[in-house]
Amino acid sequence: MKLSYCKQALTTLTEAADEVLKLNQKLVKLNRSHCYVETLQLFNQINSSQSVRLDHYTVSAAITACAKLRHVVFGTQLHGNAVRSGLKAFPHVSNPLLSLYASAGDLDDVRLVFGETAEPDVYAWTTLLSACAKLGEVEYAYEVFDKMPEKSNVAIWNAMITGCAENGAEEVAFGLFCEMRRMGVRCDNYSVASVLSLCCLEGIGFGRQVHCLVVRTGLLGRGSVVNALLTMYFNCGSVAEAFEVFGEGEDGVCDEISFNVMIDGLVGVGRDEEGLIMFTGMQEAGLRPTELTFVSVMSSCLAASVAKHVHAQAIKLGFEAFTSVSNAAITMYTGCGDSQAAYLVFHKLEERDLISWNSMISTYAQVNDSESVILVYLQMQRAGEKPDEFTYGSLLASSVCIETVQMIQAVAHKNGLIFKIQVSNAMVSAYAKQGHMNLAYQTFQDTKYKNLITWNAIISGFMLNGMVNEGLEQFHELLVSELGPDVYTLSIILSICASITSLRDGKPVHAYILKFGFSQQLCLGNALITMYAKCGVLDWSVRVFEAMNEKDIVSWNALISAYAQHGKGKKAVDCFEAMQELSSITPDQATFTAVLSACSHAGLVDDGTRIFNSMISNYGFMPEVDHFSCIVDLLGRAGYLDEAETVINSKEIETHPNIWWTLISSCAAHGNLRLGRIVAGYLLETEQNSPSVYVLLASIYAAAGQWEEAANVRELMNRTGEVKTPGCSWINS
Repeated sequence: MKLSYCKQALTTLTEAADEVLKLNQKLVKLNRSHCYVETLQLFNQINSSQSVRLDHYTVSAAITACAKLRHVVFGTQLHGNAVRSGLKAFPHVSNPLLSLYASAGDLDDVRLVFGETAEPDVYAWTTLLSACAKLGEVEYAYEVFDKMPEKSNVAIWNAMITGCAENGAEEVAFGLFCEMRRMGVRCDNYSVASVLSLCCLEGIGFGRQVHCLVVRTGLLGRGSVVNALLTMYFNCGSVAEAFEVFGEGEDGVCDEISFNVMIDGLVGVGRDEEGLIMFTGMQEAGLRPTELTFVSVMSSCLAASVAKHVHAQAIKLGFEAFTSVSNAAITMYTGCGDSQAAYLVFHKLEERDLISWNSMISTYAQVNDSESVILVYLQMQRAGEKPDEFTYGSLLASSVCIETVQMIQAVAHKNGLIFKIQVSNAMVSAYAKQGHMNLAYQTFQDTKYKNLITWNAIISGFMLNGMVNEGLEQFHELLVSELGPDVYTLSIILSICASITSLRDGKPVHAYILKFGFSQQLCLGNALITMYAKCGVLDWSVRVFEAMNEKDIVSWNALISAYAQHGKGKKAVDCFEAMQELSSITPDQATFTAVLSACSHAGLVDDGTRIFNSMISNYGFMPEVDHFSCIVDLLGRAGYLDEAETVINSKEIETHPNIWWTLISSCAAHGNLRLGRIVAGYLLETEQNSPSVYVLLASIYAAAGQWEEAANVRELMNRTGEVKTPGCSWINS
């Protein structure tokens, strides 16, 4: 009888153990599938059952789920249960407790649990060190690390290196990596990836050494290491080396992340076309683009046709509902000048975030559609989305009157954003744009912590409103401040110097550019060419141009214009022809305006007509008003008035007052009475009795010897009440 009872009890215990084993396996499987909520639900069912007794594996699985969910309250209850039941002594119970408190940022409880662990294993040490380092206790982590009896496991070093890296202690992380190598601990892909993430432009030498180590240890076959190397080289600005790493990656190593890093890196350095090629290569490699892929690619699309193709692919692959992708699409279409397409994307987007609203407001602000900006802002308010400083920045940028600026300022003040630097800067620009420089300057003065954008806004505001001396004064104030001017500041100041032909102010700016390493900035070289030309120092314009390592179409246009301003027509034509020989530079419409103007002032009729014809036949440009004005002026100055009249009467040209003004001046110079009457009649109709027309017409009659007609014209001018503006001189008597 007793033997039978024992057998029955043993069978019951075995069945109970089997049941617990099956349930534990289910819990582990749920955790591995990241179904942590379901893990806790199953645990509660087990715990409430009278027939099943919890063991250390059951509790461990539940605490692990709490750690992943950061469910500290329930995790603390399980901690208490483990202490009471004696299960905390098991490492696979205490270790998840360490992870729980570490994920919650509770360093005190991490230390407490670790201190109660009799024989901490590698996981326990790693969790403690990682938590201390990541939570800012780097010194304490280092003390604990020094006291460790055994440091041969790479996971412990990785915990310290990664923790220090994430907490901003880069030097400590570098030192630990070097110490690990000296102690003969073999690094793995995590060690290498962590230390590479810290390398920037100053540390590219160290990054290259790590790259050599990667090659020697065979870690180049790990995708995470390849991706870390790519990121490091892009962060250091070495695109060529990034391409080398990407090409050296073994077959199958470069994954979606690798292509994303390449695309994002290329777009970040302005090599948009190569980014699009990489996107195509990613698909040809059989890899599926991710959300990040489309966000990066869309920022590189400047052509509407390419933009629509990329967007269509995103929709086809099911990314239309992803808010980040739609936000990127809105920005992409805005950059392509298609605000209607941007609005359609915004309209279809179901889950809009703050970036969505700001992108749409910015879209309308960029096309100066102030009414739509306000409408979208009001929709945003009704949707319950709270605006931020960037919202108000776009609203201020699109303001069309001073009342709107002041209203937005009041709303920003009400919402507590008035002291945000982005709002202050936008207010300075908005007031300057409306011509209220007193309010712009007052806002500038009231801004406590100014950044370089603040200074640029006030300096450009003064330039915009013709207050050039005040702009120069603020520039000198900036030079003695903690901040220094950037490329944009210097380009504004050079424009001011050019506008007032102040060589005295322009030359020190040039010296500053040379002294502080701005000389290779393309836009500054172009601005210097223009400044010296306007100030009458043509040889310095040429010297600046010749010293530039890189030249774009603006550089060539600036030099051609400089020659034109100084009456060097033949030099301008030679410069234009030299530019045509370069395959990398294509003339634009501004180029033809500059060279035709040079031909006009120098009387180069043959060169001018040849260039005008080549603009149409060789480059496919339709002449605009400026081009027709130049060619008419060229023909008129040379006395070819009949030919100039033929050009004006051609079907290709839409007559514009500027062209007629050019022709009437030539009629006066050459005494062409017939054509002068025709042109004067047209101008009197369009210019509403301009006194200059009467004066020129009277001069034409006088030149032809028709003094009575000249007197009649002057009498007519007096009867209409038109008075010629008296001349003046800048030269003091």
